[in-house]
Amino acid sequence: MQTESSAGARTGRGPGVALMLGSGLANQTGAAVAALAFPVIGPVGVVAVRQWVAAVVLGAVARPRPGRFTAAQWRPVLALAVVFAAMNLSLYTAIDRIGLGLAVTLEFLGPLAVALAGSRRRTDLPAAVAAAGAVAVLTRPTLSTDYPGIGLGLLAAVCWGCYILLNRTIGARLPGLEGSATAAAVSAALYLPVGAWVLWHHRPGPTALGCALAAGVLSSAVPFLADLLALRRVPAAFFGVFMSVNPVFAALVGLVVLGQHLDTAAWCAIAAVVGANTLAVATARN
Repeated sequence: MQTESSAGARTGRGPGVALMLGSGLANQTGAAVAALAFPVIGPVGVVAVRQWVAAVVLGAVARPRPGRFTAAQWRPVLALAVVFAAMNLSLYTAIDRIGLGLAVTLEFLGPLAVALAGSRRRTDLPAAVAAAGAVAVLTRPTLSTDYPGIGLGLLAAVCWGCYILLNRTIGARLPGLEGSATAAAVSAALYLPVGAWVLWHHRPGPTALGCALAAGVLSSAVPFLADLLALRRVPAAFFGVFMSVNPVFAALVGLVVLGQHLDTAAWCAIAAVVGANTLAVATARN
């Protein structure tokens, strides 16, 4: 029986890696495509469209029944809805100001901080030092340093950390994906007034609207479904380690799609963040 299980795990890992690779590339490609629509409808307009797409996809998959939620279940769901809205807006505005690679790297400090928080393992000390060094490099003063953009990237990191913690709470209080789907729907509703105003006053052409819709599909629908399928094929720890490559994907996609070049120090900082997260997740006790 053990041999059959091991063989099944090995068989499922290949497709699982392919799904994770596709998820990461789709997510960062979606962010790059979103940036192409910024000159027309801005980050706010793009995020509004993305939130609407996410709500439709999650609602179709989870089919939540919010009418049955208790007050104790609604509280974290509403908090997650606010985090959803703030996380994507701060990230996309940061991308508009400092570029895809740096913005995603800063945002990735959120889950890394959650992984390191409260840890007393000696193996996590090098990870924390590496992450702190990366922040120092990415925020070092230069002639082109955009501190508001850096601040927005760090705000996205805080939001991602809160997103992880709130999802844990929601997962313990609600079955399946009902809580996340409801939070996405509430977040989408929050964006209805501002999204409608932006789209009305900055009428997007077919190209800009197509980019915004593509961003919603590539950065919301595809990663959500791919990650869901991948987690059925690979261990959670392996999934967490593989997620570490997202800043690298973001930097490469930013270079290819948007022509955003990073200097050697920034690439070293990205490598440090990836290495720190890999060490923290790979050595974590499940």
